[in-house]
Amino acid sequence: MLRTTTRPGFWCECWTARLDGKQPPTLFGSFDAYSAVEANNWVATILRTISPALDTASSQEAWTRLHDARIDTRRALLRREPWTVSITHVSTRITWTVRPALFLPMAHRGIGELPSCAYDFKPHRPQRADV
Repeated sequence: MLRTTTRPGFWCECWTARLDGKQPPTLFGSFDAYSAVEANNWVATILRTISPALDTASSQEAWTRLHDARIDTRRALLRREPWTVSITHVSTRITWTVRPALFLPMAHRGIGELPSCAYDFKPHRPQRADV
């Protein structure tokens, strides 16, 4: 009998979007967190890292999120509720999303090489129609 076990966690994404709408939003980065604390820390670390480069209003907004809203964020994540925060810097909106997820276990390949049978395949060569 095949038994699949899942592991609860959070799927975290960071998106950037130009405010003029001339380009579609771009996925800047993603992270799989296995606890509410880990998900919260991922966003907090990025906000702390980029805040010195932000304009004054955006930097203040980031620090407000880091300090004043942190308890609300943690409560939402502990209830396994989706959570989103956005800040705007000049002409770019940066949005972090954290959603509950179930992760499937992946097979761990302990060796650095593929099994020898992986090298038995020959490149495909199209057949000529006039032969």
